[in-house]
Amino acid sequence: MVIAGLSILVAAFISGPLQPLGKVLAACFSGALITAAANAINDYFDLDIDRINKPERPLPKAVLSKKEALLFSLFFFFSGIVLGAFINRIALAIAASTSVLLYLYSAKLKRTVLWGNLTVSLATALAFIYGGLAVGNPTAAMIPAGFAFAMHLGREIIKDMEDVEGDRQYQSFTLPVKHGITPAKWMATVVFFVLFCATFLPHVLNIYGSWYLIIVIVGVNSVLVYTVISMWRRSSRNNFRRLSAYLKVDMIMGLLAIYAGRW
Repeated sequence: MVIAGLSILVAAFISGPLQPLGKVLAACFSGALITAAANAINDYFDLDIDRINKPERPLPKAVLSKKEALLFSLFFFFSGIVLGAFINRIALAIAASTSVLLYLYSAKLKRTVLWGNLTVSLATALAFIYGGLAVGNPTAAMIPAGFAFAMHLGREIIKDMEDVEGDRQYQSFTLPVKHGITPAKWMATVVFFVLFCATFLPHVLNIYGSWYLIIVIVGVNSVLVYTVISMWRRSSRNNFRRLSAYLKVDMIMGLLAIYAGRW
């Protein structure tokens, strides 16, 4: 939720003055609420799989019931969409369509080869467009949106490798389940290589300044390189989980790089 809200805030910042502030805040909270709803509905549909892959979560531990998770999710989807209506019609359409996509992801698309990964990546990229819309300049948010798409696509593939045991048992035909761990590693490697190369373009094109380049090299690309090397060296579930956590932190570093690059 925090990453979603910050992504929208950074997108608004790089797209123009944070005005009108009310719409910017509405966009940030809308994105955060939709993210909360998406996580809850994902746990709702994945209860059986999570009993194997993530037994520490609230539903497998019976801290919450499935009905409570469903009501929580629907309430926050609705709240996020309503806040989108305070921005403009396009933002409302994005909030509603993203909510539907994330519901379909958990209900069906997550269990397919790459379609679920692409859906989550698209939803994340749209968060940056959402921030740009809040200040009336979505075009300026296209670069971070592209970076977010690639980063999440690679991370989602690694998460599928982490969850392969439970996914296979419950016939969730993700890329590593359908084609094996090695092809999934190659796909993630290609995605991260493209992202690594693309991160230099905004500086080369004089879109973002020197601080962007420094933070990207030290704080972002170093993690991408480490992730690829570690992923190939160790195929354990714990290692994939650890790399997924590192990439989540790396997203925050990417936001910091883009923020600093505008000064």
